[in-house]
Amino acid sequence: MLQAYPDPMTSSSSVLLIPGDGVGAEVVPAAARVLAGLVPELHFDEAEAGWACFQRCGSALPAATLAAARKTGAVLFGATQSPSTEVPGYASPILALRRELDLYGNLRPARSLPGERPVFDLLIVRENSEGLYSGREHAIADGFVAERVITRTASMRIARLACEQALLHAARVGRPARLTVVHKANVLKKTDGLFRSACLEVAANYPTLQVGEMLVDTAAMWLAKDPGRFDVLVTTNLFGDILSDLAAGKAGGLGLAPSANIGGHGVALFEPVHGSAPDIAGKGIANPLGALRSSVMLLQYLGYEAAAQRLDAAIEYVLVHGPLPVDLGGQATTAQVAGAVLDMALRTV
Repeated sequence: MLQAYPDPMTSSSSVLLIPGDGVGAEVVPAAARVLAGLVPELHFDEAEAGWACFQRCGSALPAATLAAARKTGAVLFGATQSPSTEVPGYASPILALRRELDLYGNLRPARSLPGERPVFDLLIVRENSEGLYSGREHAIADGFVAERVITRTASMRIARLACEQALLHAARVGRPARLTVVHKANVLKKTDGLFRSACLEVAANYPTLQVGEMLVDTAAMWLAKDPGRFDVLVTTNLFGDILSDLAAGKAGGLGLAPSANIGGHGVALFEPVHGSAPDIAGKGIANPLGALRSSVMLLQYLGYEAAAQRLDAAIEYVLVHGPLPVDLGGQATTAQVAGAVLDMALRTV
């Protein structure tokens, strides 16, 4: 099973579906059908966001969608298609949701595929609210400057989350709790120096935790070479974005990669990390397993631990026995893969 969260919303059974753009409109409904089959008491609402929404109504994150997200226990988010150039009035809806809901922690688990080597099972805890993604850019004489914001408050709260996750991870995998603080403080002495010192200060309050640190370029090399040397890593926003995609590549690709965005206001957002994939959108062949793995994390957050374990085991079974989606070398459709996962999960009920 994946790690449970420090403050599960056990009293809530409300899930807001935001399919978004492209294949998000295929994998989110598929995941919702599996969730409904496993936990019939779940209540689903749906809201819109994304590039198509912006083109239709002038907002990538309508006020009604944000209001609905604030009221729910958990959000299952699909994917959005963002333009590569600046478009007046457009802002990334996922970044806006993270900011408005104070979803400061991004959790990205990655583990080796069944039967593959090297064997690893790790979690990257990414600070989600500041860093180079703070949105503070301005013009200079010959270009632009992006400000990288690192604060002590944000660094300490992500460090606390990472320490708690390291203890939970250790209990699950059956080995001592280990945390690696990833930074570039040898060059970015003030910003990453602050992040490093804040993380080490917080970690000192967890006496059973084995704490190490590593420069981000070295961490990238070891993730590519031997990801099994890591258990839980904590790092800043941009570094976490890059390292977690690297880890996903070692774990079968982005089509399998889940994530959770959590904070302190009683709402969590779960999303597969693949993009909107416009080249295959509408063909019914998108891989739903990233959305289903994100649904495992969603169920754990809502307190449905037994259902989460059944779903996780069913995904592992399908990865071994099929049917597999096209990006994993199979020929199955989105609906066929999701249906096989649900069938297997229900066999153990």
